[in-house]
This record gives sequence, C-alpha cells and structure tokens, in this order.
Amino acid sequence: MPGDKKYKIEYLSSVVKQDIPSLSKEWALKIKEVIESKLSHHPEIFGKSLRRSLKNFRSLRVSDYRVIYLIEKQVVLIIIIQHRSVIYKRILNRL
Repeated sequence: MPGDKKYKIEYLSSVVKQDIPSLSKEWALKIKEVIESKLSHHPEIFGKSLRRSLKNFRSLRVSDYRVIYLIEKQVVLIIIIQHRSVIYKRILNRL
C-alpha cells in the first residue's frame, strides 16, 4: 500500500537467547514470518492492546503462542515469545 509506514523490528536479547531457541524450527519460522509480515507494517492493527500493568504493550496471537511487543515511534520491540499457557506468568520477569 502506498504510504505504508515501515517499522523496524527489534528483539530483546532474552527473546533471542531463550525464547526462540526453545521453539521448534517450524514454530520459530512461522512466528518470524508472522512478525515480519504483520508487525513491520501495521503493528497497531494486528496486536491486541493489553491492560492493567501491561497497558502499553500489545499481544500478537500466533496459534497457541503469543508475541508481546511495544511500539516506540518506528520501532516494534519484541519483549517475549512464549506459549499462551505461560506467557503472562513470565512476562513480568522481563520488564
């Protein structure tokens, strides 16, 4: 689309060192493709706004996995990628 803003995707070091290696190769590739296709152009549309202590963050659903991220100007910062059953317990340790 003309006029699309292009966002830069950045990952916290803990995502690169812990989250991505813990995924199967298939899931890591699928999640990466979704992040690059959706969040690099319209991160405010695809992610759901979170509430309470996470109110500035957004969550992108990729099947049973969640990608929690923060939009800062033209940068999308990926905070955590985990299975939906544990992500909300673990995210507070990252902040």
